[in-house]
Amino acid sequence: MAAYDYDLFVIGGGSGGVRAARVTAGLGKRVGVAEEYRFGGTCVIRGCVPKKLFVYASQYPEHFEDAVGYGWSVGETSFNWPTLIANKDREIARLEAIYKGGIDRAGGDTFQSRATLVDAHTVRIEAENRTVTAEHILIATGGRPNPHAALPGHEHCILSDDAFHLAELPKSIVIAGGGYIAVEFANIFHGLGVETTLVYRGKEILGRFDHDLRHMLHETMEGKGIRILCQTVFEKIEKRDDGKLVAHLNEGEPIVADQVMLALGRMPNTENLGLESAGVELGKMGEIVVDDYSRTTVPNIYAVGDVTNRVQLTPVAIHEAMCFVDTVFKGKPTRPDLESVATAVFSQPEIGTVGLSEEDAAKEYDEIEIYRAVFRPMRNILPGRQEKMLTKLVVDAKSRVVLGAHILGPDAGEMAQLLGIVIKGRLTKDVVDATMAVHPTAAEELVTMYQPTYRLKGGERVG
Repeated sequence: MAAYDYDLFVIGGGSGGVRAARVTAGLGKRVGVAEEYRFGGTCVIRGCVPKKLFVYASQYPEHFEDAVGYGWSVGETSFNWPTLIANKDREIARLEAIYKGGIDRAGGDTFQSRATLVDAHTVRIEAENRTVTAEHILIATGGRPNPHAALPGHEHCILSDDAFHLAELPKSIVIAGGGYIAVEFANIFHGLGVETTLVYRGKEILGRFDHDLRHMLHETMEGKGIRILCQTVFEKIEKRDDGKLVAHLNEGEPIVADQVMLALGRMPNTENLGLESAGVELGKMGEIVVDDYSRTTVPNIYAVGDVTNRVQLTPVAIHEAMCFVDTVFKGKPTRPDLESVATAVFSQPEIGTVGLSEEDAAKEYDEIEIYRAVFRPMRNILPGRQEKMLTKLVVDAKSRVVLGAHILGPDAGEMAQLLGIVIKGRLTKDVVDATMAVHPTAAEELVTMYQPTYRLKGGERVG
């Protein structure tokens, strides 16, 4: 008779949890997974996937405008918000079924229930009011938007999760935040015809990104008509009798809008999981503390994904899950490699970035070279669209290794995926230079920037 009901029990049915469960079950292990909401987690249900669908929807007004320059007569257009929501919901339901079905087909057990720890080897399945035991437990409960409950009137605001289920499209919105979620939703709502204001406490949007990307995107967004207020914060939100919201700021006139969104960071889902009962240590932000192998302070309990507050990206959670399976069930201890992770911001235009920014590289390396090109991509010429594109490489002057690659422009996210190989492989600028260009493309600029635009030595510009 087995000592435990399961070899692995996973709490959380998002990208990381589902991957770990499915692969482990495929190895012939007894696996159980509990998800209290919907299988698929943040990315599939209320994050990356529906957001990207909204991004596509919001791009069509510009596509219609640009079509005229290519000889098309588009005619009168209109947008129907309920249609977008219904079509989005249908796709999310399809993906949810795939995620859950993958575990079932691999031989795992799925529970539509909240699960909590009783002790290091025991899990309570709340919906069934029973407990099961497991040799190993994986916490993959993800994160959620920070509601900023200390802000007076926060209860009148929406969070990013709510944006996917609004009964109607607002005519105006104010978004608090300057990170990628705030920036993406500002572009989405503006593209759908909503009067949009972005309020950010910092000096420039998208902190920690390369400064050229931040500044150029800011200018482009304002050129489109998005109002951006930096070094500004909300003091309180009031709701008027007519249903309108009033955002009071630390300076300037209050802003009246139909909706106010708080996009002010995310927090790990660790409350009321019984972690204390099992002896799992939490960090200052409420995240689960893990070692290099995703092991918590309890030897048989592991955690992956956003709940650990390492790198909050879906592919990272999946990678951590695969490393967990290798470590625990395949006898191949494997550390997740969280260096040089490529990422994209689906703003309009997009950002694609991987590796060190110019600022960070200047701090770590004695001398760096910056290769930079700003140009109008070909697709913008005939429509007369003035938006520029930026391509930038950051190179260690001594070794010639490419340290960072940054793009602002159409399909930047697609390019970043391939540039990730360059950075991860520590390829040199000489290899990039020797690569034949694909013409005519915007991406060819990356392999034809033969001379540095300028150099930095000791953090100071030298030419």
